Amino acid sequence: MGTRSLTTFNSSYSNEEIVVMYRQYDGYPTGHGKELLEFLKGMTIVNGISAKENPDKFANGMDCLAAQVVKHFKEDAGGFYLHKSGTRDCGEEFIYTIYQDKDTKGVMIKVKDVYEKTTVFDGNIEKYELWINGEQSALNDYPTEASVSDSFKNMLSNTGSRSNVTQKEDGFTD
Repeated sequence: MGTRSLTTFNSSYSNEEIVVMYRQYDGYPTGHGKELLEFLKGMTIVNGISAKENPDKFANGMDCLAAQVVKHFKEDAGGFYLHKSGTRDCGEEFIYTIYQDKDTKGVMIKVKDVYEKTTVFDGNIEKYELWINGEQSALNDYPTEASVSDSFKNMLSNTGSRSNVTQKEDGFTD
């Protein structure tokens, strides 16, 4: 049985959820979370695109970014599905929320561990990369921007395990 996850996208203007992408398997942070990071790294949210900009690393608002993420992950039948905003209780273990910082206009990500009922990360993509790669000391300087639960500190350092998952070389599975 796979580790299910939801990836939600919030509007640039209202910060309301606009769409939910369901992933059937590999939804844990070192799987889907890392793949999401690689896609979002260097992404800029704009309001209008000029011919000078690299269209691969620009999104014309969060709606455009959501469509690009779906296009990136959805290669064939199965695996990924779209649901209306507000959809929950699909057996997901993690919820990734992608939103835009109101001040910097940068891409932000929040990761919620549904089973532990806690937010394990909330911050910008640069801090997310440090977190996902287990560079905990770098995050200690940013307690208001990024938070990491104790259970995830253990998981990322490969010293802990969850009662319902077994640690394997390629990640965690049920």
